[in-house]
Parts: sequence; structure tokens; C-alpha cells
Amino acid sequence: MKNLLVIYFLFFSFLSFSQTSDQIIAQLITKINLVKDYSVKASIKADIPMIKILPVNATIYFKQKDKFKVVTKGIAILPKQGFTDVSNFLSKKGSYVCVDGGTKVLNGILTNMITVIPTVENSEIILAKLWIDTKRKLIIKTDLTTRGSGSVTIDYQYAAQVAYGLPDQIIFTVDVKKFKMPKSVSGNVNQSNAKTSQKKTGTITIKLSSYVINKGISDEFFKKKN
Repeated sequence: MKNLLVIYFLFFSFLSFSQTSDQIIAQLITKINLVKDYSVKASIKADIPMIKILPVNATIYFKQKDKFKVVTKGIAILPKQGFTDVSNFLSKKGSYVCVDGGTKVLNGILTNMITVIPTVENSEIILAKLWIDTKRKLIIKTDLTTRGSGSVTIDYQYAAQVAYGLPDQIIFTVDVKKFKMPKSVSGNVNQSNAKTSQKKTGTITIKLSSYVINKGISDEFFKKKN
């Protein structure tokens, strides 16, 4: 009986990971498209060398395909790559090719690594490596090479909103020299540490809670100033 169970496990594992890269991405896009809009509470903490900035609370609003708004009373360093850029990039079928990179276990989760390469000129994303949990159709990790912000690594954690593929925590690791800071942050750069700091990367941790999904958000809302 035990041998039979092992055979079943290996068989279904093989089926899960014998899909082509294109099939896996297509399934991922289908799940992404379940979310037409949402709002979510965000707690944002940035640890960027030479910059002093306090943690801030915000509300994030999103609507398909690329409407994105952050409402906060403080200064929020919030990269769009983990919220809209990757999903928009993947949704443009025919504008990239996928290359299978095999499997890897990340934080106890078996993932397929897929390299996505754009086939169109002037794409903001030059190269994307995705580690995908094919069983739950979730992106666990993304490693991006971009034109404007250098290299960005994004780690996702999921909890209550797994069915919609929405994370409850995102951690960005950014290239300090190339990452674009908001203009309002420029005055907070600590010049005394600029020459002594050897750290080349910084992190931005975003904890997300109280999602409101597919309740409808007007287009006009995204045009209004905060």
C-alpha cells in the first residue's frame, strides 16, 4: 500500500511539473485576471542605505489593467513592479518568450523557475525570472532586470487571499544606485554616510491586510489627487 501511495505521489508530481512554460504562465494569467479591482491596507517599511524614512501606513488601490493609486499621509517608497508591472508584462501575450529553468524548492515550496524574455523593443522589463508554485498558481519570487530601476528581487508570502493570488507580504530587494526614489525623499539622504556605506542593496517590506476585492472602483477615483 505504501509503495502504491508513493507511485501516485510521483505520478501527480510529474503531471504538475510536466507542463510547458507557456501553459504555466497562461494559468497564472488566468488567476491574475480573477481580480478586477481591490483596495488594501499597507504597512510599509523601507531599509535603504543613506536614507532615513519612518514606517508609513497607506491604502493601495488597483484596477485592471494598470490603474494604481497610493493614499497616505506620509512618504511611501512603493515600487510598482510587484503590484502592476509584472502582471501587465505577462498579460501581453506574444510580446515575450518563456524558457523553462527547472524546479527549485523555496521556503519548503516546490516551484518551477521560468525565464521570461521580451521580444518587443523598449520594454521596461529586460528580463524576468519567475519562481512559480504551479499547484496553487502563485508567484513565490521574481527577479527582474529593468531599464529604469536596475535589478529588483521580489519575494511574496500568501495567506488569506491565496484564491485570488494576492499576497499578505511583499519584500523588495532593490539596487540602491539605480532605484528611483520619490522626489519627496531626496532631502532625507544622509550625505555623511554616502561615502562610507558599502551596502549596494536595500529592502522595502510591505505588509498587506483587509483586502476589499472586486467591489468596483471608478476610473475617476484614480484621476483625483489625494
